[in-house]
Amino acid sequence: MSAPFRFPRFFVTSPAPCPYLAGKTERKVFTELSGNSANELNDALGRIGFRRSQSVAYRPSCADCSACVSVRVCAGEFTPSSSQKRNLRRNGDLVATACKPWATEEQYALLRSYLGSRHPDGGMADMDEQDFADMVEQTPVDSYMIEYREPAADGGKGRLVGCCLTDRQGDGLSMIYSFFDAAHPMREGLGTYIIADHVQRAARAGLPYVYLGYWIEGSARMAYKARFRPLERLGPDGWARFEPTQSERIAAMFELA
Repeated sequence: MSAPFRFPRFFVTSPAPCPYLAGKTERKVFTELSGNSANELNDALGRIGFRRSQSVAYRPSCADCSACVSVRVCAGEFTPSSSQKRNLRRNGDLVATACKPWATEEQYALLRSYLGSRHPDGGMADMDEQDFADMVEQTPVDSYMIEYREPAADGGKGRLVGCCLTDRQGDGLSMIYSFFDAAHPMREGLGTYIIADHVQRAARAGLPYVYLGYWIEGSARMAYKARFRPLERLGPDGWARFEPTQSERIAAMFELA
């Protein structure tokens, strides 16, 4: 006999400076994921715009702003653009392996390189090795770390060039956090490749969606998400398809994920 479902308790954080929009404050509503129902709860909350961080599911709950919009790619209908096809060919020799969510020194070294190159002043800039291990390993749901390696001549493990912490939900894959060798001279667009690979991976598994997190219209940092279509966003009436504006399409052309 299964344990009775217990409705989760939700909490709200104190206002803090928004990391995306200058002059704005952010506030989040969150709940704990634990016990035998963690996967079920994570699935249900993911469908209404929540994201996972370790054992917590959260979503924006800002008093005077609704700029953060949850977006997901329709995996089964995804058709790569011309540039995405070139990217897939260029990086198609990479060996992708779904690993258990255990942090390694090699992964952490790649993360430090990525943060130093792409987000030197970001909120994760001071993340130490224990913080990284907590991010990867403290998961009560079906998670794995997908590693992307260059092929090795001897058939062993090649050079690690990309990683993505990923949750498998009932209706898709949720990309929790990805990082890669942003300075690799021969691997332009690794971030784009990792997303495209997840979309194709979901389609092969019969999963309809890949959840990309939050998108803010006009934000150059998030413009790359608009490059993957068909794209759906979550609004007051549920999920609906949308086309980015002309300015978003132009920005996305110059943004490397």
